[in-house]
Amino acid sequence: MTDAAPRTVLVLGSGGREHALAAAIARDPAVESVHCAPGNPGTATVATNHDVDPADGAAVVRLAAAIGADLVVIGPEVPLVAGVADDLREAGVAVFGPGADAARLEGSKAFAKEVMAAAGIPTAAARVCEDAEQAAAALDEFGAPYVVKDDGLAAGKGVVVTDDRAAALAHARSCGRVIIEEYLDGPEVSLFAITDGVSVRPLQPAQDFKRAHDGDAGPNTGGMGAYTPLDWAPDDLVEQTVATVIQPAVDELRRRGTPFAGLVYAGLALTSRGLRVVEFNARFGDPETQPLLSLLESPLAQVLYAAATGRLADQPPLAFAAGYAVGVVLAAEGYPAAPVKGGVITGPDGLADDEAARVLHAGTARDAEGRLIAAGGRVLTVVGNGPSLAQARAEAYRLLGKIELPGGFSRSDIAKEAAGE
Repeated sequence: MTDAAPRTVLVLGSGGREHALAAAIARDPAVESVHCAPGNPGTATVATNHDVDPADGAAVVRLAAAIGADLVVIGPEVPLVAGVADDLREAGVAVFGPGADAARLEGSKAFAKEVMAAAGIPTAAARVCEDAEQAAAALDEFGAPYVVKDDGLAAGKGVVVTDDRAAALAHARSCGRVIIEEYLDGPEVSLFAITDGVSVRPLQPAQDFKRAHDGDAGPNTGGMGAYTPLDWAPDDLVEQTVATVIQPAVDELRRRGTPFAGLVYAGLALTSRGLRVVEFNARFGDPETQPLLSLLESPLAQVLYAAATGRLADQPPLAFAAGYAVGVVLAAEGYPAAPVKGGVITGPDGLADDEAARVLHAGTARDAEGRLIAAGGRVLTVVGNGPSLAQARAEAYRLLGKIELPGGFSRSDIAKEAAGE
């Protein structure tokens, strides 16, 4: 193995993001084998799955040793916050993902606000509230629309934005410690950046859709679809975000003695008063990762390995194919509150190889008869690519039309407005 190229890569997680990561890593010419823990039926087509809990650091270290992993890529937030990256680094394994201290950037919204204040990063004014009395005072201070965020991890569903003060207060009571913020107007954008704790390599911007139903109706979810690139965004958005948001955050975490080596996800609002940070995450976002990686031309495993080993400065800027990508999520009936599991999914097993590669599994499993079934809330993400956004969108929905899940649903308006439809 050369220093720049990992031959054996282990991806932790079981969602659509991990399927997209495993597929992109498998396309890297330097990679000889990909493994996933625990993976899903989709990752099984590009990797070897292992029934190992990704949040069990000792078990992950044993698996990495057993397969001779040159690189471990941590997909979800829970293993990051649990310190699995620390366990792997202690064992001498190269890992893409921050240690527990740096992962607090996502694990605690109060900590993220503290980092942003120290680094001079533009964000919404906010109050940390420990009880209902403090929450009520903060709601009155900022006024409607009310923004209430669970301080801890909530799988993308811990945020309530509402004009109903009673509903906002009820959410605050149900969470315990919360962050209450001023409302940020303007469109939201996701920008990911790979970092080794010093250097930064941004991806191109994407936009996701959090609400469950068309027209941004219904409850917040982990994300119902996404698209990239964003023709309407300012030309200097990436450069501005790296200079004023991501690099300052990376520098501040390094200054604190908790360097961040992994993926910084900046959720941004392009407000009437300028760019503001809505939130930070410490890993690739789902569902933005699926369309983004469908366009990535850079060898992903080599870039992630450079970040994991402190050599990202040697890597050129990330390269993306021309054109557009749209990802649409198929969700199980009852998602996000109480998804119905066990429904038989028909269609994916009969697709041609090029189509099947663009159906990324998330909440899926095989039953005793080998049938593909729903095993989670967000079941699949279908990705369409095309030379225009409208064509990419049409391709995504054409492919989605070949898949059936009783009671399953998706949004019909992903990227619709941006495509001029």
